[in-house]
Amino acid sequence: MKHSLDGKIFQSIENSENGEVSSETIFHYHQNNEIVSADYKGGNIRKGHLLGKMFTNGNLEFTYQHMNIEGNLMLGQCISTLTVLPDGRYKYHENWQWINGDKSKGTSQIIEIRSV
Repeated sequence: MKHSLDGKIFQSIENSENGEVSSETIFHYHQNNEIVSADYKGGNIRKGHLLGKMFTNGNLEFTYQHMNIEGNLMLGQCISTLTVLPDGRYKYHENWQWINGDKSKGTSQIIEIRSV
């Protein structure tokens, strides 16, 4: 694959009001071929996990689930579009939708803060 998220760490820099991810939420990504996963937590999220697929252009399609600080299990789906920044870091613009609760839609952005 041209792009890899394996070992990359991301932070949210923007989210719709109906989202639960915040700048305190940190994502730790793993990748094996086109299969992408990440564990995330922070802010209003106690523990979360996403699983999806990377396309050859670096874009992602995934589902996610997390438990928030109120103890509610939240489920969603997302399509993320990759931008490679001038310094080589990755930034994703995300279009997501809850698949439980109010089923509302939103947008967010995450940026690579470092690799391990």
